[in-house]
Amino acid sequence: MFGSAPAFWWKKPGLRAFALAPISWAYSRIAQNRMQNAPSARAPLPVICIGNFTVGGSGKTPLALALAKVAKAEGLKPGFISRGHGGTVKHSRLATDADTSLTIGDEAMLLLRVAPVAVGKDRLASAKLLAETGCTLAIMDDGFQSRTISIDHALVAVDARRGIGNGFVMPAGPLRASLAAQLPFADQLVVVGDGSAGDNVVRIAARAGKPVARASLSPRNISKVKGQRVMAFAGIADPEKFYETLRSIGALIIKTRSFPDHHPFSAAELKSLFDDAGDLLLVTTEKDAVRVDAASELYNRFQKHVVTLPVQIQLMDDMVMSRAINEAVKRFKSAG
Repeated sequence: MFGSAPAFWWKKPGLRAFALAPISWAYSRIAQNRMQNAPSARAPLPVICIGNFTVGGSGKTPLALALAKVAKAEGLKPGFISRGHGGTVKHSRLATDADTSLTIGDEAMLLLRVAPVAVGKDRLASAKLLAETGCTLAIMDDGFQSRTISIDHALVAVDARRGIGNGFVMPAGPLRASLAAQLPFADQLVVVGDGSAGDNVVRIAARAGKPVARASLSPRNISKVKGQRVMAFAGIADPEKFYETLRSIGALIIKTRSFPDHHPFSAAELKSLFDDAGDLLLVTTEKDAVRVDAASELYNRFQKHVVTLPVQIQLMDDMVMSRAINEAVKRFKSAG
């Protein structure tokens, strides 16, 4: 919804937040009514939603990928439901190897590496497509607030570094609806990363009887960047989070360049990055890397000279995913 979240969303509420509060109140009422009263259609297979309370990244996609791997290990055939943010697909269809981030979005491109992905605005239609391919579990990346499809288990990711920001609803803050309206629909929370900003949400969730798990994001390719002088660039919801990760593993960041979330990189932008980097090592995220057009004249150069830093999620409690899967399947069967 927002290419780049305003900085004041993540600070103590100030004049801008209070000035926008009346609009936020109206938006919150609409969102709350949708969550509570929207007719939810039953999908032909169990649905687990990986969502968040706020706009922006919180670790949803790594959680979805980890969940799919656990589901496979337990004998299920998972598939993903994605809106395809940043892509052009509107009517639901299955993603193929011929797709790019321009057609299905960067998140769907990452998900496709692990399991089938149905992309489109109609999540029920996407769920039906997955069932037709033989999938036995649907993992919905985002969509927690839409309620247009019945959710059998909802895992809500909370960024430990940002929490719920200033606690206001859009446009005064990052919440998609008030926390009080959203929390009853969450089955469990997963606090991702390091930081104390999410502690207040944890306390509120605990009082509401919601289980809370902790998780960390572990980067790979550390040896390629440790001790290196780098220029880091990212077009994600929170680029600074990526830069902090690089610093924590020993990269010497000399320059950074940030782009809007889901930003597709043009040939001119790639050339500018190479020129600006000079003898610095260019480093970016996995989500950014899939947004580089393979048909670009600079693609081969990008592949050879830019280091991508993938991350994988590690849960403190190994049984979180299994419990989510088992409960989703149980609820689906009981709903008949």
